[in-house]
Amino acid sequence: MPLAIFDLDNTLLRGDSDHAWGEFLVEQGVVDSESYRRENERFYAAYQAGTLDIHEFLRFALRPLAQHDVATLAAWHREFMRSKILPMVTPAARALVERHRTRGDRLLIVTATNRFVTAPIAHEFGIEDLIATEPEMIDGRYTGRVLGVPSYREGKVVRLRAWMAEHGADFAGSYFYSDSHNDIPLLQLVAHAIAVNPDAELRTAAQARGWPIVQLD
Repeated sequence: MPLAIFDLDNTLLRGDSDHAWGEFLVEQGVVDSESYRRENERFYAAYQAGTLDIHEFLRFALRPLAQHDVATLAAWHREFMRSKILPMVTPAARALVERHRTRGDRLLIVTATNRFVTAPIAHEFGIEDLIATEPEMIDGRYTGRVLGVPSYREGKVVRLRAWMAEHGADFAGSYFYSDSHNDIPLLQLVAHAIAVNPDAELRTAAQARGWPIVQLD
């Protein structure tokens, strides 16, 4: 069964769920608006430039999870889905997922954004398999720390290979859709690499390698 692998932010979504969650927290008054928004923008710019220190970012991004109980976080996330995420889901993205589902491919989202943010989004697409950065939980509360290897850049390859070994999968006939040059390490491994709404660096790489370029707007 071939794998159909999807990046999430700016690929299946018309926007970035990690960045949007930070904006949502600011709008809800959960965090200090000025300083948190400034840091959120700084990290997002670093991600786009390919210079993000993922561990520094995760210390920032996971801190609010550790400061609140899971019931409160879940209630906030339901509103976040309604107000921020569903408007980012396009008919074209849904159609792409359904096309691969109809073909009988195994659907998998691989994202650097943490599982708390992304698991309900994967569920919205009807995708059961999700590789995301894993926030640590102890005694039913988030700790603010990360478990294992963050699924970012080369970390996506590490995490995917471990998942494939566990599930008896391989790259034969595989597809990977992504918007970001940060995903070039994984795009180079699949049978079919597709650049979706690509950033400038990925567009250049896709043109040089003959990878298809598609728009899901």
